[in-house]
Amino acid sequence: RRFREFDWSATPLGPVEFWPESWRHAVQIILDSSFPTALAIGREHLIYFYNDAFIPLAGASRHPAALGLPVPVAWKEIWNEILSPRFTHTLTTGEPTGEADLLMPLERSGYLEETYLTFSFAALRDDKNQPNGIFCTAIENTARVIAERQINCLRALAARSSLAETPEAACQSAVATLEANPRDLPFALLYLLDKDGKKAHVAGTAGLVSLPRGVTETIDFADTPSCAIARVAASRTALLMDDIQPLIQGLVRTPEVTPQQAWGLPVLNPGSEHLAAVLIAGVNPMRPLDESRAFHELIANHLETAISSARAKQHVRERAQALAELDRAKTVFFSNISHELRTPLTLLLAPLDDLLARTTLEDADRSLLEIARRGGARLLKLVNSLLEFSRIEAGRIEASYEATDLAGLTTDLASVFRSAFERAGVALTLDCPKLPADVYVDRDMWEKIVLNLVSNAFKFTFKGEVRVSQRALGDHIELEVSDTGCGVAAKDLPRLFERFFRGRTTQARTHEGSGIGLSLVHELVKLHGGSIEAHSEVGVGTAITLRIPCGSAHLPAERIGRMRTLERARIGALPFVEEALGWLPDGGSAAFGPESGETTATSASETLRADDAAQAHILIVDDNADMRGYLRHLLGGRWQV
Repeated sequence: RRFREFDWSATPLGPVEFWPESWRHAVQIILDSSFPTALAIGREHLIYFYNDAFIPLAGASRHPAALGLPVPVAWKEIWNEILSPRFTHTLTTGEPTGEADLLMPLERSGYLEETYLTFSFAALRDDKNQPNGIFCTAIENTARVIAERQINCLRALAARSSLAETPEAACQSAVATLEANPRDLPFALLYLLDKDGKKAHVAGTAGLVSLPRGVTETIDFADTPSCAIARVAASRTALLMDDIQPLIQGLVRTPEVTPQQAWGLPVLNPGSEHLAAVLIAGVNPMRPLDESRAFHELIANHLETAISSARAKQHVRERAQALAELDRAKTVFFSNISHELRTPLTLLLAPLDDLLARTTLEDADRSLLEIARRGGARLLKLVNSLLEFSRIEAGRIEASYEATDLAGLTTDLASVFRSAFERAGVALTLDCPKLPADVYVDRDMWEKIVLNLVSNAFKFTFKGEVRVSQRALGDHIELEVSDTGCGVAAKDLPRLFERFFRGRTTQARTHEGSGIGLSLVHELVKLHGGSIEAHSEVGVGTAITLRIPCGSAHLPAERIGRMRTLERARIGALPFVEEALGWLPDGGSAAFGPESGETTATSASETLRADDAAQAHILIVDDNADMRGYLRHLLGGRWQV
């Protein structure tokens, strides 16, 4: 109807009846089409005509006012940069032009709107088959293009922010991602609040070359309660800020989307009454306000997740650091007190050794002195382990790596436990064949490694066997100590080599211990450039495997010293063996039977009448054999123990 009623004679095209037949056919085609189609008729004038399906694409402001106008007038906002070069190419060569999802800023709703069109420009030919206009088909994909862009932005935001270890890093990662999407977020200011919710500081910016005028790095809400950040923090709701263009003019990296408005959005902090952050997000002036708000709220939700996740990681890390500091404090404390203990221990052990060397001692006295010496030796072993830790932590360990027959050394060290294994009825299997070459180790350290591993296996094995196997595997030496003991719970296995850690076990020869044996082994293996790991199954057993490199290239050159004698390495084995023997049911207590003589102890119990005492029984339960023996010695002369 509009085509028929329009006065085409008033246009440069003249009356319709004088048009080329091809033009009239083209008009009829687009009028009959339900697909958005338009014509630019006439090579020189490019008069605009379109069908009903094209009206939403062009916008209400162009219908019907643009009908019959030259295209450069009807589409003035995109003529110079977009339409003109493509029209010229098609009219000159007759070749079609077109693109998919091309950005076309159109004035359709009273403002310059960001739209994306897929279009094709074909030549509209006259009756002589010469290009004399443009035949245009187009479809709008704005919603799809923007949705895909925003989804990709949110996906990247989630992926990158999840890697952050601190709230500040999460904010920096987020703004770096948002920087790549200037159309949906022309600029952003991200303020991170302190734990009390009373102050905020800029944790990141996006899309700005510098902070806007009047914006400060740090805000104290008590001093500026009326500022936008403080109001959002107080209300915990979104705030629309108008007329911000003067503040950010010239500071936005993408000037064509310089906003006039911005949203102030709360970033919640789960489990707290205070916000985690406040996001100031610039509104794209080329898109509807509600659309921007919906996307910005999704960003705020992602920031909430990222910041809370980073805070949780930070809390775990700080807790781990606190525990590590506590461990170090324990080590320092025990190290300091160990230094003080060594002198009185020496003054105890040396006289005891002198007394035990005499032949005139009575058996009962000798037994008491041996208990005292074993207790002192066990204490000295613990003191020396703690001092070893302190030297390792301080970097003052004096290692001396020597070319060693490691098979012979390992066999000799493990063999010292054979008597304890035989008395316990547990097999000790040594599988340490001759190695192809000597291995560079510190013999004192290797002694501690083997003795700790074998004694630990003995402690938790009541039947079956403990196997010590050693072999060369390429450029490494592998030592494995496996047992058929009670095993380690899966939840305790990752902490097996932690200092002072003592997992719960279903069965053990003793519950004594400081929890530093395996941790010391771990540190000593590292000093050899090696690694250690544990595999275990409850009720089946445990295998601890360590590997150290062959040769000496991995060791400090200045620490490669002379050979040591094996006798020196054996000296430290005695406390381990005596302690292992003390774990056996009769270990250390055989000398203190009920018939061992009168007790010298006095107590209120001695006032019991003889007939009552004859009926009295005492049960002693203790996992230290020397303690059991000593208590039996004290009580066995008067009661049934």
